[in-house]
Amino acid sequence: MTTTDGTTLTTASVLDRAKKIGPILAEHAERHDRDATFVTEAYDALRSAGLLRAAVPIELGGDGATIRELAALQRELAHHCGSTALASSMHQHVTAFTAWRYRRGLPGAEATLRRVAEEQIVLVSTGGGDFTHPSGEAVAVDGGYIVNGRKRFVSQGPVGAVMSTMFTYDDPERGLRVLNMAVPFASEGVEIGHNWDTLGMRGTASDDVVLTDVFVPAERVLADRPHGVVDGPLQVIASIAFTIIAGAYLGVAESAYAEALRHAERRAEDPSVQRAVGVMRERLQVAEWALDGALEAIGDDPAPSYDSFLAVMTAKSVVARTGVEVCDLAMQVVGGPAFFRGSVIERAYRDIRAAAFHPLTPEATLTALGRHALRLPAE
Repeated sequence: MTTTDGTTLTTASVLDRAKKIGPILAEHAERHDRDATFVTEAYDALRSAGLLRAAVPIELGGDGATIRELAALQRELAHHCGSTALASSMHQHVTAFTAWRYRRGLPGAEATLRRVAEEQIVLVSTGGGDFTHPSGEAVAVDGGYIVNGRKRFVSQGPVGAVMSTMFTYDDPERGLRVLNMAVPFASEGVEIGHNWDTLGMRGTASDDVVLTDVFVPAERVLADRPHGVVDGPLQVIASIAFTIIAGAYLGVAESAYAEALRHAERRAEDPSVQRAVGVMRERLQVAEWALDGALEAIGDDPAPSYDSFLAVMTAKSVVARTGVEVCDLAMQVVGGPAFFRGSVIERAYRDIRAAAFHPLTPEATLTALGRHALRLPAE
C-alpha cells in the first residue's frame, strides 16, 4: 500500500504503518459504531499495510513483531478506532501464540503462519469466553472429535478463516479435560449468530458462533489440558493475549484523554479542569507502567509461570479501571458535546466498559492475587 506522500507502508515499522492508516480507521469508526457493523474498511487497510502478518516470524514472511511491539501496535490503532484495535488484537495474539508454538516445533504451526503471511488470513479466538471452563463438549470418534456448543464474543467472524477454540472433553480415564482446537469457519456445522448489538465495541462483530456436530480431526487438537486449571499452556496463552488486548484498551483511554485535552485548552485557567487533566495524566502514566512491567515480566518468548500470569492480569486490571476513570473524567471536562453520539469521548466511554469482561475480571484478579499471597491454591 502506497500513501499519498509516496511512502510504502510495508517497508516501514509496524507502528509507523499503523499511524499511517489511522485516518482510514477514524473515518469509518463512528458509522460502524452507530450501525453495529463490522469495521470492513479498517481490515482492508490492515491487510494492505501488511499488518495482519505482523506477528509472523521473519523467516516465514512476516515482520517478526514481538509481544511488546504488538501491544504498541494495538494501542496505536485504538487511538483511531477501538473496535478495530480490539477485534484485530484477537488475530494478533493467536498468531503470536502460533509463533510461540512454531519456535518449539509443534505440529501445524508453520503451515498456519505461512498462510497468515502469504494470504493474510484472519485467525479468531474464543479463548476469553472459554478460558478454564469452556462452553460446549467434544466427543471422541474415529479420527478425531465431534464438537457441539455456542461460543460467545467471537470477534471478527465475518472475515475469520480459523477459530482457535476450546471444548470440554470427558476422558474415560483422566476425567474432564480441555481440548484446544483449530476449527475452520468453513467447516460443516459452523454458523455465525449475527447477534452482536451491544453497549460498546460495536464494530468488532463479536457475534456468537454455533457449532453443531462439527468434526475436528485429531491433528487439529493443539493442546490437551486439565479442566478448570490455569496450567502452563494457558499461562502462556493468557500472558501473550492479555498484554496485547490491554494495549488496545489503554489506547482507547488515551484517545479520550487526547480529545478532552484538546477541548480543555479553552478553559486552561480553570483549576478544576487542571486537576481533572492531571488525574487523567497520572492514571494513564501508572497504567502504562503497569503494562510495561507485565511485558518485562513475560519477555519476548514467555515460559509457563503463574507469577507472570498474575503480572499480566494485574496490568490488565489496572488498565481496565484506569480506562473507566479516564473516560468518565474526559466526559466531565468536555461537558455537553461529549454526551452526543459521534463524539470520540462518548464512543470511548462505552468501548472501555468491555475491558471488565475479559478473564480474569478486575475483581477476580484481586482474589487471585490475595490467594497467591496467602499461599492458597489457585482457583
